[in-house]
Amino acid sequence: MSPFRDGTVSLRTVYFSLMSAFVSPRRLRFVGPLAWSGVLGALVVLFACGPRSGSDMSAADKKAIADSLKHLVSNTYDLSKPDPVNRLMSLYPAEGRVVSASGGVTTTTRPQLQQAIQAFWTYVGQNMRQPRWEWTSMTVDVLAPDAAVMTSTYRIPHLTPMGMNHVIGGAWTAVFQKRGGKWVIIQEHLSDVQSNPNIQTNP
Repeated sequence: MSPFRDGTVSLRTVYFSLMSAFVSPRRLRFVGPLAWSGVLGALVVLFACGPRSGSDMSAADKKAIADSLKHLVSNTYDLSKPDPVNRLMSLYPAEGRVVSASGGVTTTTRPQLQQAIQAFWTYVGQNMRQPRWEWTSMTVDVLAPDAAVMTSTYRIPHLTPMGMNHVIGGAWTAVFQKRGGKWVIIQEHLSDVQSNPNIQTNP
C-alpha cells in the first residue's frame, strides 16, 4: 500500500523512499552518519523552502495582508497630498514589465504607464477643484504570501473649473506581487464610468 494514499507523507518516509532509489541495501550500511545528516538536512531545507499557497495561510495572515494593501492604496490615492503622479507610480515595479489596460488601450512598460497617468493628471486631474478620492468598495483576495488581487470601485467628487459639482468614478482590478519586501502592481485593469446616476451625486 502506498504511503502517499491520503496525500500526506512524513519526512522520514520521503527520506527513505528517496534513499532507496539511489542506495542499494548492500551499500546502505556503509553510509556514514555525517552523510545521513547531510542528506536529511538537504531534505528539510527542500520542504521548508517550498512555495506556499493561500490554502496554507491562516485567516489572520490573509486579513493582515489585505488590510495592508487597502491602507497602501488608500494612502497613495489621497489627492490632498502633493506630487500625485510620482505617488501613483510608486505602486508599480521600478523595472520590468507592468501590464495596464484602460479605455481600450493596453500598455506593458513603466514609461508607457507613467505617460498615461501623467496625461490623465494634466488634462483631467489638474482641472478638478477640491477633489476627493473615495473608495466605495474594496475586495482583496490573498492568493499566497506574496500575491494578491484587489478589485475596487471609486468615485471622485469635485468642482469643475466653472465651479459646478461633478463626479467621475469607475472600477479597478489590480494584481499585486511582493518583491523585495514591497507590494507592487504587476497587472491592472481600469473601467471608467462615464455617466451613472449612482455616482453623479453632489459631493
